[in-house]
Amino acid sequence: MNVPLEESLPYRLLALLVLALFYGIYLTKQWRQKRRGIRTMQIGSRKDAQTRTVETLMGIATVGIIPAQLLSIGFGWSHLPAGARFTGFCVGLLGDGIFLISVLCMKDSWRAGIPDQDKTELVTDGIYAFSRNPAFLGFDLQYIGVLLMFCNLLTGMFTVFAIVMLHRQILQEERHLTAAFGAEYLNYRRRVLRYLGRRKGEKLS
Repeated sequence: MNVPLEESLPYRLLALLVLALFYGIYLTKQWRQKRRGIRTMQIGSRKDAQTRTVETLMGIATVGIIPAQLLSIGFGWSHLPAGARFTGFCVGLLGDGIFLISVLCMKDSWRAGIPDQDKTELVTDGIYAFSRNPAFLGFDLQYIGVLLMFCNLLTGMFTVFAIVMLHRQILQEERHLTAAFGAEYLNYRRRVLRYLGRRKGEKLS
């Protein structure tokens, strides 16, 4: 349903704030790395077909969801009550914060996509001591937050598509990191969960 402008305007502005913060973080990090001679965007740079296919679909999902979100916000397409929408804002803002911390902790090792030749470090401290994939977690929370604020079929389909493809990308990156770092990554993987949390009995190093 289309929510009246006077009723939905605060949530439209809050949803735009969530998106502006998230993509502002993303583009600023990319710009800063470019100034240091680092190519951040490496989606589809790998030679093997499976990796390219997953990354291409992930790219389509993560770019395609943006106009879907903006259309939903612009036209006020929402099927949830105000309480759920405020919860969505909080979830989206949490996603922004987690994403910011993750790219700061990753420093110059952060890449979008699996690099073909770049040698990066395995980061296991900071927020990465509690999540192996905090940047992806930030993406997911931002998507879910905006969906709660402006819940409709279009945004729902793109949200599910994006989250599924990000998960597929995580699985690919796990194989890449195992091959690149061997026992060091396997030990880290044993201590820290994929999305959030540490295994019982594992202490911070």
